[in-house]
Amino acid sequence: MKADYLTYRKATSVSVLGLVIQTAQALILLIYGVLHRDTVTLSGALIVGFGVPVWLGLSIVFDQHRRERIEALEAEALAQTSGASGSVFDSSGDEFRVASRRLASLYRYFIPAVSLLVGGGLLLAGILRIRVIGSQIKAQEGQIPASLSDPDGWAIAVGLGMAVTGFIFARFVSGMAKHPAWANLRGGAAYAVASSLIGLAITVGHFVDYAGTDAVRRHLPIALALLMVLLGAEVFLNFVLDLYRPRKAGENPRPAFDSRVLSFVAAPDRIAKSVSEAINYQLGFDVSSSWFYQLISRRIGALAAVAVLVVWGLSSFTVIQPHQQGMVLRWGSFSRVIEPGLNVKLPWPMERVEIPDYSRKLPDRPREVLGYTTTGVRVLDLGSPPPANTMTAILWTNDHVGEEVYQVVQPSRLESLRMVEPATRRGESGVALVSVEIPMYYAVRDVRQFDSFAPPEMRDGLLEAVARREIMRFLSHRTVDEVVGGDRASLNEELARSLRSAFERLNPGPDGVGRGAGIEVLFVGITNAHPNKAVSQSFEKVVQADRKMEAKIESARKEEVEILTKVVGSTDLARRLSEEIVTLERMQLEKAAAGAITEQELKIQSLLERAGGSASELVARAKAERWTRHMGERGRASRYLGQIVAFEASPAVFRAGEYFDALRAAMAGSRVFIVSDAVSDLRLQAELQDVDTGVSTFMPRGDSPRDY
Repeated sequence: MKADYLTYRKATSVSVLGLVIQTAQALILLIYGVLHRDTVTLSGALIVGFGVPVWLGLSIVFDQHRRERIEALEAEALAQTSGASGSVFDSSGDEFRVASRRLASLYRYFIPAVSLLVGGGLLLAGILRIRVIGSQIKAQEGQIPASLSDPDGWAIAVGLGMAVTGFIFARFVSGMAKHPAWANLRGGAAYAVASSLIGLAITVGHFVDYAGTDAVRRHLPIALALLMVLLGAEVFLNFVLDLYRPRKAGENPRPAFDSRVLSFVAAPDRIAKSVSEAINYQLGFDVSSSWFYQLISRRIGALAAVAVLVVWGLSSFTVIQPHQQGMVLRWGSFSRVIEPGLNVKLPWPMERVEIPDYSRKLPDRPREVLGYTTTGVRVLDLGSPPPANTMTAILWTNDHVGEEVYQVVQPSRLESLRMVEPATRRGESGVALVSVEIPMYYAVRDVRQFDSFAPPEMRDGLLEAVARREIMRFLSHRTVDEVVGGDRASLNEELARSLRSAFERLNPGPDGVGRGAGIEVLFVGITNAHPNKAVSQSFEKVVQADRKMEAKIESARKEEVEILTKVVGSTDLARRLSEEIVTLERMQLEKAAAGAITEQELKIQSLLERAGGSASELVARAKAERWTRHMGERGRASRYLGQIVAFEASPAVFRAGEYFDALRAAMAGSRVFIVSDAVSDLRLQAELQDVDTGVSTFMPRGDSPRDY
């Protein structure tokens, strides 16, 4: 093909068409990614968008080629018209070749600048995407983040359209690039096939996500980010190698943005041709002319059919991992459950194996598949989530997690005991709110029931809704004291029974009887409970008051033990005495028989005598005093009887004796002077002094100085 201006005009037209197609595809991906928050299409829009400056640069270069060819034709025509005439002012005409010099400048400066722009943009965008994805993976504890959008039919349509359009256009441009004049179109074909591959990846990702797993869409952002880094590195590598590549005179340099890897994808026949030439060179003969190759080529249809049958027959074998259980579906209906190991079934599509997945659905993102397993323990937080930072102290007065779930419970037992004024009287609500942490650990036991009672993305949500309803019913009949400080073990057992009964009523069969959710509740219970932070100080005051009350009660019990032990000697004996005394009082009030009352009094007296405290001592002292008084009175009575006998024997002597005894008692300790009554004028001179002086004041009674 002659490299005239018509040739380059066609190349310019194809470049402009490629620019329009590349720009339209980039804008479509960008708009779809922004509207649907699809990270895959956003990453694809970056790669497709970097093809726009490539097509723009090619259109400018080929248009300059066209101008250079027109300028060359004009110069050639001018040279022919003035060829016969000569002049001293003749020159080579290079100073009039402006388009040629401009074309050389484009190859020298413009094309390398475009290459560096594309390569740097790809590297920068790829590195930034890798860093963003890495931070998301770190935030989700090593899990690759799921796409924020659901699988969409429009995405499949857009991706499929891009794949078909890009591949056809890339093949067309690659065919043109076989001619030396259009060789630089390979760079544009490379980015056209990149658009085709991205569209195909988007289509496959959404199609597989529709089939039940988002694994492809989950890994596509990482793959596209790595592709950007590799393409950018290839551009810089091509740029460095082009600096040291020797050039022939008149040969146009190959742009650095021309990806060799993508060029092979755009022209796969070149790969087969290169492989064939390499094999022929190694073997030393043309393989395609051998008898074996001819035999294979004639039977290729039968061999392909056999291969298809073998592959179809291999679909009869399936391997279930140790942590899985599978369900065999025959024409879409459940057939049987298969255990881990190698299992045989009918070929696809007659029978296929379904493994229930373990997924979750968050409010701001689609369903996220965590794994395909039916073993292990799964956890549902039915109340407030547990604290994220376990290094800080868990106190009621500290800040808790952001999304606390409060449960409605009955007010404190102090109101029912009338120890405080009821809340309704104070103008407040008659209920209380408590934040509780209630984890539920469960395991799958019946795979069929577990898979059939709800779709994968709704299983945990349905279990959580049923469990929370039962928890609300359960706690609404409990007081705040029972929930916060009651017997957690018995409370958790009763709650577990309630939840198991609720789960057994799920998944009703044709007869309306629940078949259960196919799970076993291993543990469910209250692990932590606390009131709102605003009222925690009031609860602290209640606790302090309870402690003071308990301290006073213990002090009273201690005093009771001390008093009873001091009085009776034993608390048990004191309680028994109290009961017997109460019985005696009741008998007296009821006017029981005198003998029964006396018997009860003797019983009490016997118990008092057995006691070892002050009561026993008092009883013993009373008995001793009674005996002393009794014997004294008895002695006086006997003396009186003796006096009666003496009086009857001699009254005069008895009276005289009594008289003299009375005088002796009356004059005891007195000075007595006996004189005759015949003395008419008796005069006495005496020294009247006290018998007891100061010396005898501190002597014992009955003693006197004369005794010493």
